[in-house]
Amino acid sequence: MTEDEIAKENAAITKEYKELLKISYRTLSVKDKKLIRKAFEVAVDAHKDQRRKSGEAYVFHPISVAKIVAAEIGLDAISIAAALLHDVVEDCPRYTIDDIQQLFGETVARIVNGLTKISRLNKEQDASIQAENFRKMLLTLNDDVRVILIKIADRLHNMQTMDAMPDHKQVKIASETLYIYAPLAHRLGLYNIKTELEDLGLKYTEPEVFLSIVDKIKESKEEQQNYLKRFSDKLKSGLDKENFTYDIKGRFKSIYSIRKKMRNQNVTFEEVYDKYAIRIIYSPSSN
Repeated sequence: MTEDEIAKENAAITKEYKELLKISYRTLSVKDKKLIRKAFEVAVDAHKDQRRKSGEAYVFHPISVAKIVAAEIGLDAISIAAALLHDVVEDCPRYTIDDIQQLFGETVARIVNGLTKISRLNKEQDASIQAENFRKMLLTLNDDVRVILIKIADRLHNMQTMDAMPDHKQVKIASETLYIYAPLAHRLGLYNIKTELEDLGLKYTEPEVFLSIVDKIKESKEEQQNYLKRFSDKLKSGLDKENFTYDIKGRFKSIYSIRKKMRNQNVTFEEVYDKYAIRIIYSPSSN
């Protein structure tokens, strides 16, 4: 890389870090920001010689995982720091769990240690080991649920950035995601993440089916919007008569759930009639 390219990459890394601090679901104290800053610096140092399959600096990955943890899951500063550090011990021999404990304390070290153990288990190829992974990850919940939450965030970002991997690895990781991580996300109430994991899992396990459903959704977009508007207007009319305070949100159901209905009911896309979801969020009157 040229000096100019290095400078641009470093600027991009700094920008991602600053965005991490801004998007946190929780208000971060000065102490929290110091902890996150220290974790960021250790992650940058530990991964400085690593690159992802896409060619980008590896440190973008832990920052992205930390952003999911901060904004989408809404975890605390300790979890954000652990997310930044989640691959440090596994990937950099210069840092041990003892080092992490001395630098960041017992809680961060315990979470990073749990994540490191799961990462090492996931390197096994045998199918029976995958089932054992699932069992062991569930057992980890008794120790600190943040281990699983960060691991789900890690898997989500890996699924979002898997295009550069060989096909056989994509299928393996996607299958594991559908079998282990999507159900875990559902069990823990991470419904948006669960849906994205399922859709991405389908994208790599059944790419032709996935693209076919995506195309059909795009083709019928105007029809969908009109249907949802008519349905919402009908609801709105009735709710307004009762003087309720509410918000109505309509959406197309996930690609994975549509595919599941097609398979279970042995029907075509056009024959799936419950493709839409309407959510009414009721606000109790302050009077």
